[in-house]
Amino acid sequence: MQPVNIMCIKWGTLFGPEYVNRLYSGVRRNLSRPVRFICMTEHAEGLHPDIEVIGLPVEPFLEPMNAALEVANRQGAMRKTSLFRSGLIPDLEGPVLGFDLDVVITGSLDEIHDLAPGTVAMRHDWTEKRKGRPTGHGSVFRFDPALHGFLYDDLAANPYEEVETARGSEQRYTSHKAMDRDVFTYIPEDWVVSFKYDCNPFPLNYLRPAQLPFDARVVCFHGRPKMPEAIEGYTKSVIRRAKPTAWLQEHWIDRAKADLGAEWA
Repeated sequence: MQPVNIMCIKWGTLFGPEYVNRLYSGVRRNLSRPVRFICMTEHAEGLHPDIEVIGLPVEPFLEPMNAALEVANRQGAMRKTSLFRSGLIPDLEGPVLGFDLDVVITGSLDEIHDLAPGTVAMRHDWTEKRKGRPTGHGSVFRFDPALHGFLYDDLAANPYEEVETARGSEQRYTSHKAMDRDVFTYIPEDWVVSFKYDCNPFPLNYLRPAQLPFDARVVCFHGRPKMPEAIEGYTKSVIRRAKPTAWLQEHWIDRAKADLGAEWA
């Protein structure tokens, strides 16, 4: 059976290896097919031995890309585009389901992986949708390197101009490039949810712990609180305050420990 290709990028030291390992566990527990899990990183220490590691490249267009990002005050924001290069992994076949590290898997991923084959798939960004703008959110993304190499090639050909057009936003660049070629699909909003907007909205967050929506498959922790803060309870923001979140402890830590062993999760 052809494995499902999963990719993430761990750049720098903001997130420890446990974030990658717990993501790996969550993915393999919530897919019905074998998993090939690939992490692009320059810090592979502590990663589970079943995780395939590839080095974080120094792109030939890094200097003009960073110059444009500095103007946009979004330093480092486009590093994920390195995953999009066709032929990056010579023996890779089929689509790739990619994740940021600040997400928690809570349900079946089969439907997200199989959604609208041949397209780039992302959830509608919460803020952009509220403002009436068509932009995907980059925490969960499905693409096919053999079909969507333009996501890398266009940036490599004109790094400063592409970053300037996207205003330094990788998710705006990725989703709009795919939309321009009519190969973009929105992931259903019930499947990919925001902890702060969908699970723990103000002012209900003062009255009850965060709720896990019924059909949520991925919970995104963009902004604050991050997962450890939400588990313990978060009090450093008036709007984003969170009571201790038991279901998050279960899905992110407890099930990963049962799956991989405590030394990896």
